[in-house]
Amino acid sequence: MTPSKKEKRNPLPPKYAEFLSAVKERIRRSRLRAYRTVNRELIDLYWSIGEEIVDRQEKHGWGKSIVERLSADLCKEVPDSSGFSARNLWHMRDFFLAYRRNPKLKQLVSEIPWGQNIIILQKVKGAAAREYYLKATGELGWSRNVLIHQIEAQAFERHRVERKQHNFKQSLPEPLSEQADLALKDAYLLDFLGLHRTAKEREIEGKMIAKIRDVLLELGAGFSFIGSQYKIVLSGDEYFIDLLFFHRPLRCLVAIELKAGEFQPEHAGKLNFYLNLLDDQVRQKDENPSIGIILCQSRNHLKVEYALRNIQKPIGVAQYYLTRELPSDLSRVLPSAEELEREIEAELNLKSPEDKT
Repeated sequence: MTPSKKEKRNPLPPKYAEFLSAVKERIRRSRLRAYRTVNRELIDLYWSIGEEIVDRQEKHGWGKSIVERLSADLCKEVPDSSGFSARNLWHMRDFFLAYRRNPKLKQLVSEIPWGQNIIILQKVKGAAAREYYLKATGELGWSRNVLIHQIEAQAFERHRVERKQHNFKQSLPEPLSEQADLALKDAYLLDFLGLHRTAKEREIEGKMIAKIRDVLLELGAGFSFIGSQYKIVLSGDEYFIDLLFFHRPLRCLVAIELKAGEFQPEHAGKLNFYLNLLDDQVRQKDENPSIGIILCQSRNHLKVEYALRNIQKPIGVAQYYLTRELPSDLSRVLPSAEELEREIEAELNLKSPEDKT
C-alpha cells in the first residue's frame, strides 16, 4: 500500500512500534493492578460483614430474621449496590466460617472475584482441593464457566497424579517457563466430543472445531482459536498444523498436533520443524517464542523424555481421553477428594511442630 503524503512528511521515529507496545503493556498492567486492589477491598468488606454476623450470632443468639432485616435495611441505605441481598449475606457468613481457621486460604480468597469464591465454597470440599482451585483461578484467570468445568472434570484429583512432560525449563526463560507449565495439562478430557476411543485424527479435529467453545474451556483460560490445518510454506512445499491457538497471558502462538495413537519420537521432530517456521514467518516482534503441544492417545514417559531431550523449541506432550471413564491404569491410582484430604492430613500430623511453622 502506497503511503499517504502526510505519512511521508511525518515518518514514524525509530523504534516507535516498540515504544507503543511498551506503553500499552504498562496501561494493561496498571488497569490489572487497579482491578485487583478493588477486588481485595470488596473481599475484605464481605469477610468483615460475615465475621460480624457470626460474632453476633455466637454472642447474642441472633437468628435468621436479623440477617433478613439487615439485608432489607442495607438495600434501602445503599440502593446502588446489588451485593447485600439476604442470600449474599449468608454467603458472607459461610465464607468467613469456611476460612477463618485457615490463614493460608484466607490470603488466597482475596486474589479472585467473589463469584468464583462462591463457586469454590459451594462445589469444593476440603482445604487441599479449595487451595488448588483458588490458586489456579488466581494464577490462570479462570472465569466462572471455566472454573465450573474444571471442577466437574476433576482437575484437582487429576492434578495429584500428573506427570507433566515438556522441555519448557530448557527452552524458555523464567518466568515464562513457569507460566507455560501452568498453562499445560498432563491430560485433557474430551468426552464432550462424543467420540469412541478408536476415532481417527481428522474425526477428532473436526469435532473439536465444531465444539471449539468446549475445547477452549478444557484447554484453560487464555487460549484464543486461530485456525485448523493452518498452512505454512517453505521452498514451495506446504505444511499444515492441526490446530493453532494464541495464548494471551503467555503472548505466544500455541500449535497443537493430534495423534490418534501412541506418542512416537518423530512427532517431536516434526513439531519442532513447525515451530521454527511459525517463529520465522508468523510470530510478531512483540510475541514470545511459539509453543507446541503433542496431544496423543497414549505415551511412554521414557520415550517422551528422550525425544524432548535435545529439542530446542518448547514442546509439551499430553494425553487426551474421549470418555469420562478413565483407563484402569489411571483410575487405580486416582484417589477421591476425600481420600486426598485424609492423606494430606495424615502427612501434616506426622510432621514435627518445627515443620509446620
